[in-house]
Amino acid sequence: MHLLQHDPPPEGRQYMSGKKPAEWQSGTVTSQDGTRISFFGAGRGPGLVVIPGNNRCAHHYQALTQALSDTYSVHVIDRRGRGLSGPQGPDYSIETEADDALAVMDRTGAQMLFGHSYGGLVTLHVGLRRKVSALMAYEPAVSIGGGFPSSWLPSFTRLLNEGKHTAAMATFLKATRLAPIGDAPTPVFRALAFLLLLGTDGRETRAMMPTTPPEMNEIFRLDSDGSRYAGVDSPTLLLGGEKTPAYVTDVLPRLARVVPDARHVILPGLDHNAPDLNAPDVVAEQIRTFAQERLPGERTHHTG
Repeated sequence: MHLLQHDPPPEGRQYMSGKKPAEWQSGTVTSQDGTRISFFGAGRGPGLVVIPGNNRCAHHYQALTQALSDTYSVHVIDRRGRGLSGPQGPDYSIETEADDALAVMDRTGAQMLFGHSYGGLVTLHVGLRRKVSALMAYEPAVSIGGGFPSSWLPSFTRLLNEGKHTAAMATFLKATRLAPIGDAPTPVFRALAFLLLLGTDGRETRAMMPTTPPEMNEIFRLDSDGSRYAGVDSPTLLLGGEKTPAYVTDVLPRLARVVPDARHVILPGLDHNAPDLNAPDVVAEQIRTFAQERLPGERTHHTG
């Protein structure tokens, strides 16, 4: 669940930051059901697969990748319905997403995972199927005891099917409360939605919006007491931001109690878009610190 957009990567496919940009390289794999999955990455060192959130493409994590590229080989998936990857398909589920991530891990040899929001939910379900060296998620979209709001989805889907993208986006923003405008009146959300759907980034967002109902339906279908995640047999780091609504972050301590080897950290001053927009360097340092604790025998290349 995401709100704001970066520009797409430049023609040379490089990450942008204050450091010399790392070269952005591409690859593809065929998932278990035959769907093509595209991924992009950069860096050197132990492999880390990044799974983006709802309404996000691989390139939205270019700053995060750049921050980690001198320590790890980072591979960011363009999830189904994005970029050069195939469609979600009629049999879409969290398990097809997990299949895609496992295919990228097998192709790259990566043994670490980081997921953001819906990508964090995917990461946990990969963890139910395979033990990894380090499993990390920022505000995974886990619903416990009906915690995720769901009443907005029928209206969103109807508006989307009618081609009313701005109204649909406004419905999404107001219901999820992830926009940094609190409980503003509905016209304010409509104005923000209009701005978000302008220009190149807006066209990309409109193209991704049909992936939202199937993803949200998976979140709601998987609502539980959280006990299924006791099967995650990997060292796990659960991150959240202090400014994110409580329905998202309240699950983190509950998951940390369920997952056998887990800890949770709430980062001061951060919100839901920290990994992809507002604080990728802070999130990268959390990833690096946790991964290096779990890979003491691995030679890394971090230069400070």
